[in-house]
Amino acid sequence: MLAAHPTASRHRQEDGQGFDGTMRSGPAGARKRPWWARLLRRLVAAAAALAVLGVAVLGVAWVVTPGVGDARERVTERLAAADATPLEGELPDRVVAAVLATEDSHFEHHIGVDWRGALRAPIGAVTGEDLGGSTLDQQLAKNVYEDGEAGVLDRVSAVVLALKLDAAWSKEDLLRMYLDDAYLGHGFTGVVDAAQGYFGLAPGELSWAQASLLAGLLQAPSAYDPLVHPERAAARQAHVLDRLVDVGELTRAEADDVAAEDWALVGG
Repeated sequence: MLAAHPTASRHRQEDGQGFDGTMRSGPAGARKRPWWARLLRRLVAAAAALAVLGVAVLGVAWVVTPGVGDARERVTERLAAADATPLEGELPDRVVAAVLATEDSHFEHHIGVDWRGALRAPIGAVTGEDLGGSTLDQQLAKNVYEDGEAGVLDRVSAVVLALKLDAAWSKEDLLRMYLDDAYLGHGFTGVVDAAQGYFGLAPGELSWAQASLLAGLLQAPSAYDPLVHPERAAARQAHVLDRLVDVGELTRAEADDVAAEDWALVGG
């Protein structure tokens, strides 16, 4: 019997074949990864690249955005320009509860930005939809430092300013500035003037019905003005009451009782 030629044997081994002609595992005979594994690998790489880019953008924005040590001064100037009255003494509990339930239920726990909501922001920036996610800090930053602009760069800037605000000011300070700076329709800036203008009361004297109505105005003050659009205002108040139930501030029965109460409006 003739012996196998050494050159032919070497060729078969290099091609991934054994002496018996069967395929062996090796570079040439390796199986490709499944398509989903390749896709997953690419997605992970893309996510990592986006994360690095995001950190870089935030880093640049941190440098180019202004400091926030003058936030209180800016709010005071805006109040003076509107001939409005600042809050003094303790914060109005019911107003605060209604505002937080509706606008930023994680306010006490986040660092200026709610990252779950922030993940939805790029979609809203592209589609033009309001998908939520703006914390009280971000809203305050946009109003005080950016005049409420909502472009993509403005949103990035608002995120950085919100982080700075949360680091520089206490939660109580931020709430006080937010409530002072808020426009609440019918020409009223700040909760002091709004409470007096709509109800003839101080903010701390408001009932749940009045506080929930006031909190509902923040989203669209003119559209929900109770003196002009009472039906819309009532529908918005119902949403605020639902949120108060969701966060455990009121029971469903209590919220239903509040919804039936008269607002006792004095303006008009």
